[in-house]
Amino acid sequence: MASSSSKSLFSSPHFTSFNRSSHSKSPLLSFSTSSVSLNPRPLHSSITSSSSSSSSSSSYSSNRCSFIPLRSVLKTLESSAFVSQNSDLADPTSPNDRSTILVAEKLGEAGLELLRSFGNVVCAYDLSPEELCAKISSCDALIVRSGTKVNRQVFEAAKGRLKVVGRAGVGIDNVDLQAATEFGCLVVNAPTANTIAAAEHGIALLTAMARNVAQADASIKAGKWERNKYVGVSLVGKTLAVMGFGKVGSEVARRAKGLGMQVIAHDPYAPVDRARAIGVELVSFNQAISTADFISLHMPLTSATSKVFNDDTFGLMKKGARLINVARGGVIDEDALVRALDTGAVAQAALDVFVEEPPPKDSKLVQHKNVTVTPHLGASTKEAQEGVAIEIAEAVVGALNGELSATAVNAPMVAPEVLSELAPYVVLAEKLGRLAVQLVAGGSGIKSVKVVYKSGRAPDDLDTRLLRAMITKGIIEPISDSHINLVNADFTAKQKGLRISEERVLVDAPPEFPVESIQVVVSEVESKFASAVTEKGEVAIEGKVKYGVPHLRRVGSFDVDVSLEGNLILCRQVDQPGMIGRVGNILGENNVNVNFMSVGRTMRRKRAIMAIGVDEEPNKDTLRQIGQVPAIEEFVFLNL
Repeated sequence: MASSSSKSLFSSPHFTSFNRSSHSKSPLLSFSTSSVSLNPRPLHSSITSSSSSSSSSSSYSSNRCSFIPLRSVLKTLESSAFVSQNSDLADPTSPNDRSTILVAEKLGEAGLELLRSFGNVVCAYDLSPEELCAKISSCDALIVRSGTKVNRQVFEAAKGRLKVVGRAGVGIDNVDLQAATEFGCLVVNAPTANTIAAAEHGIALLTAMARNVAQADASIKAGKWERNKYVGVSLVGKTLAVMGFGKVGSEVARRAKGLGMQVIAHDPYAPVDRARAIGVELVSFNQAISTADFISLHMPLTSATSKVFNDDTFGLMKKGARLINVARGGVIDEDALVRALDTGAVAQAALDVFVEEPPPKDSKLVQHKNVTVTPHLGASTKEAQEGVAIEIAEAVVGALNGELSATAVNAPMVAPEVLSELAPYVVLAEKLGRLAVQLVAGGSGIKSVKVVYKSGRAPDDLDTRLLRAMITKGIIEPISDSHINLVNADFTAKQKGLRISEERVLVDAPPEFPVESIQVVVSEVESKFASAVTEKGEVAIEGKVKYGVPHLRRVGSFDVDVSLEGNLILCRQVDQPGMIGRVGNILGENNVNVNFMSVGRTMRRKRAIMAIGVDEEPNKDTLRQIGQVPAIEEFVFLNL
């Protein structure tokens, strides 16, 4: 399908409808990119009381006592919930079932051993971009440090196989997160193992700069003795501004307090109570840089922080302030820093990171007499290297196993027990999404979808992220070339202008079952099957899981009970004897097997909906014969 700001879908043989009043077929759906509002967090919604329908229903079943095997369900969810073939449902000793993990930069041996116990590990260092793209299509996971660029070309070359990228460290600015999300690839990092090492290196640079340790060392080794030239400054009583009060920043603050420094910090997301517990005052950005004697940078590199320390920023600093950076080189405009050092606006700088690594040999910043530099040594302790290797290996293996990861960067994970419990409901959710999109006619297309979960559980005891992703998958995939999974579901919906809201309805149901039913409501659309439209003018369908099998239980205002397996025919008819037999005979004569049938009506001898599950797709002549039955007012064929 061609990409545009608005996507339209034209009639398809899979989505056949008949209406006796109009006999028309309409375009299915168009997407608009406006009016986007998604809720990517777990559900926190209002609770309302439920009401039961007074309409009656009858059903017929050919054989409905089977369960969907969990193995087959999980297999279909491999990309959606990061379930690898190496899960406990597969034999991890089989070479064909073992994931392939490409380690593109050096990793500690402890981490490599953990990876080898799980999958096939390929260590290939110093790959060119072309070599990385050539290898990645045969890999399920990729582990890098800061030197490998994992850009859009890498994800395109992976052709959908790459499930997880692991960054052995904190920063993920060398990974294209948007591309990873679009291609359904999880990104994890190792944010805790090197925290102390980075904080210690920040303090080392702080003290070395204050006492001119590096310059004095070079002077002595050059045969000089220049005591008067390298007079330093004391730290006691000086003010340190910590810019970014996360894990590393807070540890730097602790140590600086021990050196007798006054510590302030700026971080728009830091809790006040955590800062107060350390004895640190949170202040504004301008206040921090204008009052500090020393400024230590611990912020991530984002579009908002790129070159945030520039000519304007240096102009606001207290004259003669000193700068330490063990975070990301890109947060500093390096040319501007050279100018500030030359004018004395900044007295000294101590840098462990640079915009380009390694920096050019003739870099004015590196060669400046008032600058102390180290080659990105923040995490370079033996203990930190082993810790990072183990942390990232555990995160990658966990992701491939479908386990919950606290270090997931671009999407939440779903715990194995939650996945197992929701498995049949996941199938139901996707099928309801597929039904909803096929019931919508042309016009403005789907812009707003409400999902209602009826459950007997407490409000916070149901994680619906996976269910929402699968409903999105069911709505988008049949009419798009997009591949939807848990990572990219919300992103893709937002990109296509699809607004998805969620609501919880508390019902009197056994709490051991997570969901009593799922309802999908599409607003402000026309339907190709008028009976699917409620009194509120919305297209609404509802389903539940029975005996481990997804069932359709309600269409519009009509109660039905039909298994969502194979394909589905919905007929609105005059409620009279012999209708099941007539339609069943037409299908049988055309070699279409009926696997389930249900009739729901609003009132005796008035109107009813007949829902028929069929194993095969009826041909056009069969559908025409059904439409010619006098008592049938409209029908629609739906491909599941």
